[in-house]
Amino acid sequence: MPSSTARTSRKPLALGAGVLVAALLLGFASYTATKPDAPSAGPSSPTADASADPQAGMYPELERLARRDAADPLAQGRTDAPVVMIEYADFRCGYCGKFARDTEPELVKKYVADGTLRIEWRNFPIFGEESESAARAAWAAGQQGRFWEFHAAGYAEGAKEKGFGKDRLRTLADEAGVADLDRFARDLDSDAARLAVKKDQEEAYGLGATSTPSFLINGRPVAGAQPTRTFTDAIETAKKAAGEAGR
Repeated sequence: MPSSTARTSRKPLALGAGVLVAALLLGFASYTATKPDAPSAGPSSPTADASADPQAGMYPELERLARRDAADPLAQGRTDAPVVMIEYADFRCGYCGKFARDTEPELVKKYVADGTLRIEWRNFPIFGEESESAARAAWAAGQQGRFWEFHAAGYAEGAKEKGFGKDRLRTLADEAGVADLDRFARDLDSDAARLAVKKDQEEAYGLGATSTPSFLINGRPVAGAQPTRTFTDAIETAKKAAGEAGR
């Protein structure tokens, strides 16, 4: 178990009895979806049967975790988008990098651009001290409006292998176009950064997430760097359910 995990509180979220089922599902899916030889989403996938019933596997309590804050620098997309995907991820996670490079850009191009999808990032560092530092650095870049540029630099091919030491984080911030690197360094080590990361981290643990990446799509748990089709199916289903609810 990572040392950061051992130091972090895992209080369950008081969100209702139905969330216990979702938490178990997300925890199990987190384990199975991120094993090295994990198959594509199949019958046991949280989204496998969603098309039959748009509300299947969706939990209103989890959907309410979407912040929809227009001032949130760690989010992209319209605050009134019908679908919100919350992503819990770690910069040292190889599967998170795969999702960031291979899948997320397609979702942004297809769904964020047309107003369907909002993506809200949650820092979920679980792989030790450098994970924690990278999470705070991403938050610090966000304070200068460069979170998503830092996200791209931190998940670029080969970036993880170079580590996330202090000098490396400054280099990534520079690559991301962070204007004031001295302020970035101060923000990275600030209490505000630590509290923000801790809030996100404890939210993920409270949901039963045990590995990264883990997602909520309008309250439906999805775990792991699943094939793009899994995400597009979940988004389309959530969009349909939102449309029906608004009638």
